[in-house]
Amino acid sequence: MHTMTDTGPDTRFARTRVAVFDAYGTLFDVAAAARHLADEIGPQWQTLSAVWREKQLQYTWLRAVMNRHTDFWSVTRDGLDYALETADLGGDAGLRQRLLDLYWQLDAYPEVPEVLRALKRKGIATAILSNGSPDMLAAAVESAGIGPLLDDVISVEDAGVFKPDFSVYRLASDRMAAFPPDIAFFSSNGWDAAGAAAFGFAVCWVNRAGAPQERLPWTPDRVVADLTPLPSFLGDAA
Repeated sequence: MHTMTDTGPDTRFARTRVAVFDAYGTLFDVAAAARHLADEIGPQWQTLSAVWREKQLQYTWLRAVMNRHTDFWSVTRDGLDYALETADLGGDAGLRQRLLDLYWQLDAYPEVPEVLRALKRKGIATAILSNGSPDMLAAAVESAGIGPLLDDVISVEDAGVFKPDFSVYRLASDRMAAFPPDIAFFSSNGWDAAGAAAFGFAVCWVNRAGAPQERLPWTPDRVVADLTPLPSFLGDAA
């Protein structure tokens, strides 16, 4: 893997004209919904949140493989139902609804607005490319107040399949009118970073969790702990 420190020049990203971001886990904190109800859920809130996210993603992959697409809100609900039953909370309809409501207004990570503003000042276009359905993404963007800092919000619903299908990454290239090497893609998900790298984007894995590298042949060009270093290495071609 080509690993670099969090700061300094990187020729792979020097030609970046467009910065494309995954949404959930990259811009928006997927643990925020359960965290806000931690007192009600109890000490198992972190486990519940982790299982919810795990099953949500697994259901996207399974549906893609089986060619049985549905929208992201459906797999989000299904993943939560699994997680609640795992935690012996499956009968608490009120808690379920409160968690689902909170998922529409997830907290953005604290560095997100300023990083997006810095990229705009550098003349770099910004976009979201997400598994999220259009209405979910619109609500999250509005809640975080970052709409004016984004040039586009792209949902996989326009492709009818979830990541990491190549048709999803192609949406970003087509919508932003940019060749893949001119696009820098950022995701907190190692599997998503691998998919984008295989497609041909310059890829930065935002490894917020300090996770091990995925055992896949397609690797990120750079690894960072959060989004803060982005303006220092994007779009600096002479």
